[in-house]
Amino acid sequence: MIIKSASFVKSATRPGNYPESGPLEIAFAGRSNVGKSSLLNVLINRKSLVRTSSTPGRTQLINFFDLNDELYLVDLPGYGFAKVPMSVKKQWGPMIRTYLETRETLCVVVMLFDVRRVPRGEDLQMLDWLEEFNIPTIPVITKIDKVSRNRRKKQIEPILEATGLPEDAFVLFSALSKDGRDEVWERIEIAIESSLTELDDE
Repeated sequence: MIIKSASFVKSATRPGNYPESGPLEIAFAGRSNVGKSSLLNVLINRKSLVRTSSTPGRTQLINFFDLNDELYLVDLPGYGFAKVPMSVKKQWGPMIRTYLETRETLCVVVMLFDVRRVPRGEDLQMLDWLEEFNIPTIPVITKIDKVSRNRRKKQIEPILEATGLPEDAFVLFSALSKDGRDEVWERIEIAIESSLTELDDE
């Protein structure tokens, strides 16, 4: 993917606030502080289009970004241990589920897992929703630079066990070295081609 332009479009909490349907959308989901913003910035070759923060839970809305005037990248709210008001936490689940269930232009979700964390409650709930709504998914294990190559397999095994996914389903990614960037794009492009083929067949 050649990145010609990337810009923030808008934030939303419900379908009435979403941008008008048009371009296909690639959404990014994961626990707070899993590295979503860093992954997005690496994918689009920008340092700070998507704000990164050391404070988990800063992404509390659904944020839409325009890419090349032909795709939307959608940053879904991070969930989990973020120190945010309980009232906000309670909104995240319905907000994300509604988007997944209703957004017809959504073609794939990039689902992030931290190499140092075993997936639990909210992660598994997200995977269940993706399966329920039959949404193609690209699982990515982030922050692989945080563990040595010798320990990597041991760190990944609990993630495979918890998710029930095979090892080759995952892309290993590092925002530091940019390892995995090209493979994530390759899988996104395959999902886009598949969605366009389905639309042509309708």
